[in-house]
Amino acid sequence: MLSAPREEVARGLVTTSTGNMAQGVAWMAREVGVPATVIAPHNAAATKLAAFERLGGRIVRVGWDEWWTAMELGGMEGVEGMFIHPVQDDWVIAGNGTIGLELAEDLDDFDAVLIPWGGGGLTTGIASALKQLRPEVRVYVCEPETGAPVSAAIANGGVPLKVEYTASFIDGAGSGALLPKMWELASPLVTDAFAIPLQEAAAGVRTLAERARVVGEGAAGLTIAAALSGRVVEGERLVCIVSGGNIDAHRLATILEGRVPD
Repeated sequence: MLSAPREEVARGLVTTSTGNMAQGVAWMAREVGVPATVIAPHNAAATKLAAFERLGGRIVRVGWDEWWTAMELGGMEGVEGMFIHPVQDDWVIAGNGTIGLELAEDLDDFDAVLIPWGGGGLTTGIASALKQLRPEVRVYVCEPETGAPVSAAIANGGVPLKVEYTASFIDGAGSGALLPKMWELASPLVTDAFAIPLQEAAAGVRTLAERARVVGEGAAGLTIAAALSGRVVEGERLVCIVSGGNIDAHRLATILEGRVPD
């Protein structure tokens, strides 16, 4: 946003998000003194949207299909402002890449990194940095089995295809299709993908809370579940990206009780 022309930013800022990216946009909008609007799907966590509103943002709630169309088109008719794409904006991808830089700087040795896939921006940024600094490290995508287009594409010889998507408590990962630009960038960097059952993802969130005292949202539970399930070669040193801790309290309570939330 700071690199964009001032006259564009002055129109206000718009993004599509289930809530995490929205908070970043709202924070910067407040810093530069312009309004922020998020187009959010119906299954976005209330805690994420509440945080966005506390930062002064305006929410436009839509159905999942309409939300995904806004992702594909880069905006929605009737919602004015400079659009910040949460996934395929080059600066956003570069920002995600700093996580890969941090891994390379902080860890002496690791074999693989597991990353939740929502639209591909997080994976592409991290994997691009590691490709340059640690080319031997493998990258695994984790997505809910209720919407796993990367797994489907890899099984289809790398050719994307639409899959059935069902909304769940994992609002930060999973979809019914791939964004073409992101798959073009990410596919050479990804080793494999895992479609994780909701029950395992919930167990991953619970494990984070009970053993590490870390509150993770549904998407974060995907990588923990994949690592603990043995899907990656046993004995390898794994890095799990915990991609957010914004989970509704009632959903977290349900998970801690050993159940899968709606």
